[in-house]
Amino acid sequence: MKYKIKHDIKGRLRIEVIGQRMSCHQADVLECFFLRLGAIDQVVIQRRTNSVTIYYHFPTKKQDILEVLDSLGNDSEALLQLEASVPQNSTRALQETYKEKLLSKLIWRYGFRYFLPMPLRTCLTFYQAMPYIKRGLLTLGRGRLDVPVLDATAIGVSLARKDFQTAGSITFLLGMGELLEEWTHKKSVDNLAKSMSLHIDQVWVKQKDKEVCKHISQIKKGDHIVVRAGNVIPFDATVVSGEGSVNQASLTGESSQVYKTAQGIVYAGTVLTEGELVISVDVVEGDSRYERIVKMIEESEKLKSSMEAQASHLADRLVPWMFLATTATYLTTRNATKALSVLMVDFSCALKLAMPLCVLTAIRQANEHHMVVKGGKFFELYEKADVIAFDKTGTLTKACPSVYRVIPFCDWSEDALLQMAACLEEHFPHSIARAVVKKAEETGTAHEELHSKVEYIVAHGITSWVEGQKVVIGSYHFVFQDEQCTIPQKKQELFDCLPKEYSHLYMAIDQKLAAVILIEDPIRENIATVVSDLKKNGFLKVLMMTGDNERTAQAIAASVGVDEYFASVLPDDKAHMVEMQKKDGKTVVMIGDGINDSVALSVADVGIAIMDGAEIAREVADITIDGEYLYELVTLKKLSHALLKRIHQNYRVIVGLNTFLILLGLSGVLQPATLAMLHNSSTLAISLKSMKNLL
Repeated sequence: MKYKIKHDIKGRLRIEVIGQRMSCHQADVLECFFLRLGAIDQVVIQRRTNSVTIYYHFPTKKQDILEVLDSLGNDSEALLQLEASVPQNSTRALQETYKEKLLSKLIWRYGFRYFLPMPLRTCLTFYQAMPYIKRGLLTLGRGRLDVPVLDATAIGVSLARKDFQTAGSITFLLGMGELLEEWTHKKSVDNLAKSMSLHIDQVWVKQKDKEVCKHISQIKKGDHIVVRAGNVIPFDATVVSGEGSVNQASLTGESSQVYKTAQGIVYAGTVLTEGELVISVDVVEGDSRYERIVKMIEESEKLKSSMEAQASHLADRLVPWMFLATTATYLTTRNATKALSVLMVDFSCALKLAMPLCVLTAIRQANEHHMVVKGGKFFELYEKADVIAFDKTGTLTKACPSVYRVIPFCDWSEDALLQMAACLEEHFPHSIARAVVKKAEETGTAHEELHSKVEYIVAHGITSWVEGQKVVIGSYHFVFQDEQCTIPQKKQELFDCLPKEYSHLYMAIDQKLAAVILIEDPIRENIATVVSDLKKNGFLKVLMMTGDNERTAQAIAASVGVDEYFASVLPDDKAHMVEMQKKDGKTVVMIGDGINDSVALSVADVGIAIMDGAEIAREVADITIDGEYLYELVTLKKLSHALLKRIHQNYRVIVGLNTFLILLGLSGVLQPATLAMLHNSSTLAISLKSMKNLL
């Protein structure tokens, strides 16, 4: 890649990429490349000038950035891998498309207004008015008296009176409103679709009798992928062997599980909740899933909050009253100008435009605070929520627990036991599983595939066979109660003296306890402040639910400051507790990161998943949040409150201001053209105010 340095000061470097103008995808790839360096704070790319401004902090130096940039230009394979990992569906492209559309509309409006002769301007006004008149007639033909009829009447009467300036202003404002509303909707859909799209880096490929871990960019059509319970299916594929239940709700909207066997078809992004499948890849391209999600969302009303829906319905309900007021004015005054004043000022434009812009602003600000909110209605539900329930592991505690020590209960060495545990755990998406695998890597303990088929029981543990011996690893409940394993003779005292400050992962071989792995899972530094401030900002009760034992749960609950805690709970128990709170008339928020939290997340009024948690948790959640920024839950409460406050303010301003303008028209103080101008100007002003930051 050729470039030249345009400006250089400490902490800031601006370069110009030499060559043809970058596409949106190339700009996204370049931005992604720099942000992955770690010490880069921000990257600003101006495509029109091929300018890239990089903000960086110590210990990075300018020369370090330039060396990496040079290496990117020389390593075509690395560049191809990076391009494959960046989604083709670009927010940058969406933003630029709509900015250009708005600019074109403004140029058409004011350029032609001042440079076209009057006859051509008149023809253009008629041409632009026809779609609105046609829409109004079609609506009236269906027996409905909605906003399109009001718009068509206002435009039609203006044209009939030869008031082409007023007619042009109305069509221009309506067009701007539709364009901004479409932009709002597309941006919301894009955010939601991206949050629901795949976040998978590696998959297990079946090669003869072995499983090999590969990067997703290396997968080709026809490869056989192994998918286990709790994992997202990464490609559209055909089942080769195995059986299991698949959750397709995020793609098809089906609430029930779909049972899959050999020759069945599975889709990228759906989640295998039970069983194990070997699938043959049919479609490698990931964009097909994105497009399907977008289509599904656009056909639903999922994004709209009840406040947005109320705005739309209110606008339609006011139409008959506007016509009634127009008719009454004409009958009492016999003055067509005064009657027209009522039509020139309607409430629909501002109501339908300002509300979506408020929600878009809230979604954008939430993104800035490390949160993805999947629709406007979740701000509304979160604002009125009075109970918030936390999972413990990976949520209240750090998302990266670590192995403190392996305590043997058999003749095996610690390394051999760790090797066995890592061999089983590496197939499953859980923070404790990742901790075991990471410890094995840190100690240099190889853990090649030693076992036969692995079975994962959600929220319990793993079962497999190694050299004819049954191996189980998981919770106390699973190992000792479900699997009926026992503690070896003369080891009871060692078991009773296990350190209480750690979580315990139990592994048994042939029904005998073989090892206890001590898991160190420190509490997040600021979580007590988060809990305290959530209570100050409207939550009446903060709960904690965990599968951990009573002893550990009690200690965590005391240090965090929750109002109530529940220990040794299973996934169904968490969901039941959420439902019990809802039956008591509470609005419940649930926060979790694991497969075992997914049921509770789906039944809560608002489900919030940790971004680096299990795929199924992110799928079913309504909001995702970076686990390192849990204090933003407090920010989200304030943001939701500010959003509803602004929407109510907009209601009052729109109704009050437009009513005042109508009265001025009825009294004869202002003419219809002036009223139309003031109405349109106020609509734009309210819309611009709606786009200002809420916090």
